[in-house]
Amino acid sequence: MARKEDVAQIAQKMMHRQNNIRNIGTVAHIDHGKTTLSDNLVAAAGLISSELAGKQQFMDYYELEQERGITINAANVSMVHNVNGEDYLINLIDTPGHVDFGGEVIRAMRAVDGVILVVDSVEGVMPQTETVIRQALREKVKPVLFINKVDRLVNELQLTEQQMQERFIKTITQVNALIKRGAADEFKEKWQVRVQDGSVTFGSAYNNWALNSDTIAENKMGFKEVYEYCKNGKQKELAQKTKLHSAVLGMVVKHLPSPVQAQKYRIPTIWTGDPESEEGKAMMGCDPNGPVAMMVNDVTVDPHAGDVATGRIYSGTIRRGTLVKLIGMQKDVSVQQVCLYMGPERITVDEIPSGNIAAIVGIREVYAGETISTAKIKEFESFMTTVEPVMTVSVEPKSTKDLPKLIEVVRQISKEDPNVKATLNQETGEHLLSGMGELHLEITKYRIEVDHKVPIEVSTPIVVYKETIAKGSPTLEGKSPNKHNKFKLRVEPMEEEIRLKLIEARLQGKVREKDKEIVPKLMDIGFTRDEAKSAWAIHNNNIIIDESRGVQYLNEVKELVIQGFTDAMNEGPLAKERCIGVKVYIDDANLHEDAIHRGPAQVLPAVTRTIYACMLSADALLLEPKQILTINVPQDYMGSAAKELGARRTQINEMRTEGDTALIIAKAPVKELIGFSAAIRSATQGRAVWTAEYAGYEKLPRELQAQVVRETRQRKGMDIEVKPYQFFLES
Repeated sequence: MARKEDVAQIAQKMMHRQNNIRNIGTVAHIDHGKTTLSDNLVAAAGLISSELAGKQQFMDYYELEQERGITINAANVSMVHNVNGEDYLINLIDTPGHVDFGGEVIRAMRAVDGVILVVDSVEGVMPQTETVIRQALREKVKPVLFINKVDRLVNELQLTEQQMQERFIKTITQVNALIKRGAADEFKEKWQVRVQDGSVTFGSAYNNWALNSDTIAENKMGFKEVYEYCKNGKQKELAQKTKLHSAVLGMVVKHLPSPVQAQKYRIPTIWTGDPESEEGKAMMGCDPNGPVAMMVNDVTVDPHAGDVATGRIYSGTIRRGTLVKLIGMQKDVSVQQVCLYMGPERITVDEIPSGNIAAIVGIREVYAGETISTAKIKEFESFMTTVEPVMTVSVEPKSTKDLPKLIEVVRQISKEDPNVKATLNQETGEHLLSGMGELHLEITKYRIEVDHKVPIEVSTPIVVYKETIAKGSPTLEGKSPNKHNKFKLRVEPMEEEIRLKLIEARLQGKVREKDKEIVPKLMDIGFTRDEAKSAWAIHNNNIIIDESRGVQYLNEVKELVIQGFTDAMNEGPLAKERCIGVKVYIDDANLHEDAIHRGPAQVLPAVTRTIYACMLSADALLLEPKQILTINVPQDYMGSAAKELGARRTQINEMRTEGDTALIIAKAPVKELIGFSAAIRSATQGRAVWTAEYAGYEKLPRELQAQVVRETRQRKGMDIEVKPYQFFLES
C-alpha cells in the first residue's frame, strides 16, 4: 500500500498534464455495485489493500453507510494509474444509488466529464439506472458501461453461454436506447456503447475480475474461459488473469474525455456567459493561466476547519491565499487551504490548476451551486434538476436549551445537503424539514441526533401538496382596502406540455426588458409572441402577463403587482400550499393619481386577493406528489407485496420474474408511502428490497380533495372551510 501523501505528491505533478486527467463518476441503481467497483480502483492505486477491495467499502466512510450498506454521500478520491505505460490522474466520485440521495448524483455530474454506468447483469436496467443516465446526459457527461455480477448468471441462474450473451445484448440495447433518448443531438450516435470498441466491460466487482474487447485481445481470454472459471469456482485465479482495474481503467482512458476535450462542449451548456470573453475562452480552453472559475458542487462542514467547498475548476489555478469572489453572495474571500480528496481524508497541496476537482478550505457561508472566480463572471447555471422535496417533518429540541444549537445544525445540514429544505413556521415556531422521502428524513434525523448530538422530537411526516386550477376564470375586479385602486384579473391553467417545458427551462424571477433571451425562450416553450413580450414575472412555474392597454401609473406599481402575484403563488387560496401551472392575466386597472394612495398596503392585498378569487372561480384543486416504486422480492412473497401495494392507491405498471426473484414496478402517492417501509418489511419478512423515485405531481382524486384541504387547513391553524371566491373581492 502507498502512503496517501506520496500518492498526493504524484497527483500534484499530474494535475498539470491536462490531457492525462479523467474526471469520472460511478452511477447506478442501488446495490448494483458502484462502491465495490470504486474499491477496486482505489486498491489498484495502492490506497487500500487489494485483499479488501470490494469488501472495505472505502468510499462509504460515513458510519451510517457502513451500517446500512448503502451510499448516502458522494465521495471523492484522486488516484494515479498507469495505463498502457502512461500515467493518468483519475479523479473519481462514487455517487449514491438510492433515489432519496439523487441530489448528490445531480451535483456530482457537474464536476465530472464521464461516468461508468454500472448495471447488475441479473437485474438489468432499472428505473434508477434510467434516472442517473438521464441526469448525466443532461449535463453532457459521457457514459461507458460496466455490466457487473456476471458470475451470478453462471452460478445462481445457471445460464448457458448463449443465454448470457442474449442477456448482455438486451442490457446494451436498453442502455443505448436511453443514450439516444437523452443525449444532445451531436452525441446520440457518437456516445453509443459498443462491445467491439471496448466501451462495454463485463465482470464481477466483488470478485475483482473484468474483461472487454481490448483485454480479450491482450490476454487471449474470452467468455468461454470466463464461463469455465466461474462454473468451477475459480474466480480468484480469474482475477489474476484478467484484472478488473486494467479493463475498467483502459476503457475510461480510451473512451472518456479529458477536461480539455470535454470543456469545449460542456461549458456552453453549464455557463451562459459570453464564450468570446476572456473568461469564456479560458474556460473553453481549460486554461490554467486564465482567471479562476470554479463551481462548488458539494459543501461539508469540518468541526475544525469550517466549511470545505468541493468543486470543479474550469479555468485558472487556485493557490493558498488566492483572493476570490463568491459571485452569488457578492463578497470577496481568501482561500486558506487547497486540498485533494483521498476518500475520507483531505491532503493539503500547494495549488490545483484547471481541469481538476479541488477542495478549498476557509470560505465561510458557501453553498453548493456557488460560482467562485477571480473575475466578475456570470454565475454557472444551477444544477439541472426538476426533482423537489415532497415530504416534511417538524423538529424541535427535547430540551429548550438546545434550540440555538439546533438552529445552527439545521443550517449546516441544509448547506451540506441542498435537497433538505429548512423553513421556520413563523406562527408555531416549529422548524420544518422537507426531504425526498422517508429514508432521506430518517438519515437527516440521525445526523442531527448522532453526528451533532442534539436530541430532537420529530413529528409524523406531512406531504407537500401543490395548488392549481382546472379551467379558466372570468375577469374579476378587486379593490384595494381604500377603494381607490381597482385591478381586473383572470387566470388560466397552463397546458401540461408548456408547464413541463417551463419546469425543464428553470426560468424564475422578473422578466425585464433588457433580458432579450427570455422572450424567445418563452416562445420556444409554447407561449404566444404577445404573451412572451408582455410577461412580467415567472414564479414557481406560474407566470403573470400584462394584457392591459394604456393604464396610467401601472408601471409605477409594477414591482408591487409582481410581489402580490409572488405572495399568491407561494400560498394558494385552498390550503396555503404553493401554486403551479397558473397563468395570471392583467386585463385592466384603475389607479389613484396620487402615489401615496397606491402604496404596498393598498396594492399587495388587492392583487393577492383578486388572484385568490380568480383561482377559486376556476375550480382550484390540489396536486399530490407521486413516486415510482421498484420492489425486488422473492417469488413466494410476491402476493404479499402486491397486496400491500393494493391497499395504498397504487397503480402497478409492471410485474416480472427473474429466476426466483419477482420485480414489481408501481406508481404510488407519497402520502400512502408513509409507514410503507415497516409494512413491506413485515409483509415480506424483511426480504423485499425497494426504492422510490420522484415522479412529479398529479391531481389528487376528486373524492379526496375536500377532505385533504380540510385536514391541511386544520393542521396549519386556518379556518377549516375555504371561503367562497366573492369573499376575496370584498375588501
